[in-house]
Amino acid sequence: MRLHTTTLNRPRRRLLGATCLALCMGSALAQTAPAWPSQTLKLVVGFPAGSSPDLTARALAEPLGKALGQTVIVENKVGAGGNIAADHVAKSTDGHTLGLMINGNMTIARILNPKVTYDPLKDLAPVSLIGTAPLLLAAPADAPGATPAQWLAHARQSGNKLSYGSPGVGTVAHLGMELLKAQAGIDPVHVPYPGNPQIMNAMMGGQIQLALLPPAMALAQVRAGKLRAIGTTSTGRSTLASDVSSLAEIGVKNYQLEIWNAVAAPASMSPAVLNKLSATVSEIVRSPDMRSRLFQQGWQVVGSSPEGLRNRIQADTKALGDIIVRQKIQIN
Repeated sequence: MRLHTTTLNRPRRRLLGATCLALCMGSALAQTAPAWPSQTLKLVVGFPAGSSPDLTARALAEPLGKALGQTVIVENKVGAGGNIAADHVAKSTDGHTLGLMINGNMTIARILNPKVTYDPLKDLAPVSLIGTAPLLLAAPADAPGATPAQWLAHARQSGNKLSYGSPGVGTVAHLGMELLKAQAGIDPVHVPYPGNPQIMNAMMGGQIQLALLPPAMALAQVRAGKLRAIGTTSTGRSTLASDVSSLAEIGVKNYQLEIWNAVAAPASMSPAVLNKLSATVSEIVRSPDMRSRLFQQGWQVVGSSPEGLRNRIQADTKALGDIIVRQKIQIN
């Protein structure tokens, strides 16, 4: 009895071999590629507990954890106007570290200080722009002047006898006040603090006389009679502080400023994970419950795509960079 064998020609053998290899590789990848997230996620904030970025991070952490099926913990790494935390995120390699950051950390950190060891435009991956807001110029409750315009006149006369606080050199509150000095003809001295809660305590204690603050934080103290609202940095009245005049209304022309916060990841994070993360964060912040919660914290919700955040980063890098050059601001 003779056995008959079928001999494959060489091209067919190559095709079959390639097909088998592809199937084997696909099977191996499916088995070895872990689902993400596979462990607890860290959401790093560069400011103290109770600060505006911290409150936003804590509002986001629980629903983000539920959506992703893993716990999200908020970790505060305070200092250098948020740049210490941003540097930590940029250099993280565990695939499970994110950051809740402000404008400056993602735009002009290195323009302001070339010694900063991360490049915000190269080492951070945009995830989603969470929300935007104007700032509110606040003063102590017993500040001179019966009206905001009279307070401004007094500030002009006081020159460098006044001091203002900010959460650090290069933050939007710092750059914005330096621009306000030029636009409004005032000259207060800068005193940096770890965060806005410390700034408000210093103002209520008489150590400083003015500051640009997130509206929700400032208005809580204004309504309690502990601080005084002078004006917002919006061109018109903001829905976040509708009973407060804009600075334009009291005579400060051509002045507009916004703060924002956003989620960022290390640039090394895979595109697939970034897309999943961005879609999840965007959906959460746009939900009615979160939109209301963030509005109460003083934010107009955005919930952008990575591309939307990238466009905002590029625009603000130029705008804030221009302020740094024009006002000759630098790290001492």
